[in-house]
Formats: sequence, C-alpha cells, structure tokens
Amino acid sequence: MDVSLSGRNFLKLLDFTPEEIRYLLDLSAELKEKKRAHEPHRYLEGRNVALIFEKTSTRTRCAFEVGAADLGMHAVYLDPSASQIGKKESIADTARVLGRMFDGIEYRGFGQERVEELAAYAGVPVWNGLTTEFHPTQMIADVLTMEEEFGRGSMAGRKVTFMGDAGNNVGNSLMVVCAKLGIDFCACGPAEQMPEDGLVETCRAIAAETGATITLTADVEEGARGASVIYTDIWVSMGESSDLWGERIRLLSPYQVNAELMALAADDAIFMHCLPSFHDRKTTIGEEVYQKFGLAELEVTDEVFEGPRSRVFDEAENRLHSIKAVMYATLK
Repeated sequence: MDVSLSGRNFLKLLDFTPEEIRYLLDLSAELKEKKRAHEPHRYLEGRNVALIFEKTSTRTRCAFEVGAADLGMHAVYLDPSASQIGKKESIADTARVLGRMFDGIEYRGFGQERVEELAAYAGVPVWNGLTTEFHPTQMIADVLTMEEEFGRGSMAGRKVTFMGDAGNNVGNSLMVVCAKLGIDFCACGPAEQMPEDGLVETCRAIAAETGATITLTADVEEGARGASVIYTDIWVSMGESSDLWGERIRLLSPYQVNAELMALAADDAIFMHCLPSFHDRKTTIGEEVYQKFGLAELEVTDEVFEGPRSRVFDEAENRLHSIKAVMYATLK
C-alpha cells in the first residue's frame, strides 16, 4: 500500500482516509508480530519524544513509553505537575519549545482545541493520547482487536454497538472509525448521552461513501440485536465530577452490559471495553459507589467482563502495538 504518514499529526481519525487507517492497522499487526517474536525493531534509534499528561493514565502512558523504547527512542514523561503548559506558559509557547527539543509530542488532556493548538505550533508530529472529544489511538487498537477475532478487513458490514454514554470521546471516535471503514455503527443509550448532531451528520456523510450505517437508538434490544461487537465504557468519564454518579446510574443502568444483553447479540459477538472498568467492588471508586448506591457492578457485569466473549485484555495489549505504529508511521 503506497501510503506515507511521515511528518503528519495524529489528532483525530476524521483527518485520515480509510486507506491511511488501513495502513496503520496493518502496521500495528506487523509490529505486534515482531514484538511477539522478540524481533528487534529499533527503527527510530536516537529519537526523543515528549509525553504530556494533563490527565493520568495506565494504558496510554505505558504504551507510549514501551513503544518508544521498542523503537529505540527515549521518552520524557511530563505529568500534570511537571509542565507549565497553559499555566505559566501558553500552549503555543510550550509547543515551540518542545518542538525544538523533541522529535514528537504526545498530549493527553482536556479539550481537542488544546492538542490542535499544540500541533499548530510544534513543528513536529503531535499525537492525541486522549481529549474530551476524541480518543483516536484507542480506535486503531480496537479495530485491530476486532480483526484478530473476525479476520483482516472482515468488519465491513458488521455491526458494532456502543452501549451507554455514547457521546463521550470513545463513543465519538468509534462512530468515526466505523464510518471510515464501512462498519455499521449503533449508539445505544439515552438521548442525553448521544454524540453531538454535527459529528453524527459528518459521520453519516462519510458512511454514505463507505457503505456503513449510523444508527442512534434508546432501545436496548434494537441496539444489541445482531451486533458482532458490544462495546461500553465507564459512566462517569475522567475529569467529570463524581457528583454525576447518581444521575448517570439513573440514566444508564438500563444499558448495563449483562448476560441477557449479550444474548441478543450475534452468536459470535465479542465484548469490548477501553478500561478501566467498574465490574466489581475491587477499586476505591467501585466500593464508594456500592456504599452509596448499592450497586456492585456498573457498566458491565463481572460475568460478562470475565467471560469467554470478553476481549478487553487483548484490546488493552493492542494499545501498545497501535501506538507504536502511529509513532513509527509519522516519524520514519
């Protein structure tokens, strides 16, 4: 495939063609094979990358740090207290400083406008590790996981359903990547938690060209019926107030992914979740929610999360390979 992403930013999948996304998926699979075979692939020896985290992370940080090391690069992690970005120093000034010291910059934080401004001034590739609106690296990992289950290029025409808070960054990005790749997408949840109208219309226009469909529904049976993938996320996202739990539980409890819901999906359906997940009481927040609301399981039951149809840890591993592919493709 004659595709080059050298020097490009990776800010949102709306910026990429289906062919370019396909290239990143194939590159992710190739790098995963090399990792599994312990085959060295230090293609970017001597490069340096900055990792700006205004929001904490497990998978994204580890994937960028391990991925950079695998490629021969050195990564510098800047946590919320280790940078003056947006506080004593503007995003534009920070970008121009870091762009002279580093070969690439990752940003994980708040509004999409922040990573867009960083990219406008950095002069080196900038990668979106998560913003309020989009989570594009997650999507490469997600589709890679789906194709490992159903076959390369096999998702076109299959149905992927996001259950619950479909208007968050993962729901938005899943709708975009499905539209780009000809995958039928369904957002199933309350009207208050749906993607914004403008993004829906943009995705429907893309879907009209790729053969995908975009469906928004509040009906659980309609959403789950025939789906090859049932996907969900936590009900209160990072950076949102904990005061929202009561209202979100009221709105989203009907969309909990449980055995009954999975039974409505296709016989070969898999369950996916970008993590972290509140499927039991083994976390501080999980226990707090249980003590306050009496719910031991939230967006997904432990039976489904730990069940044979769950692919959540394959999906988590694939964050490494997809992020490595994004860094290599844009820096090589």
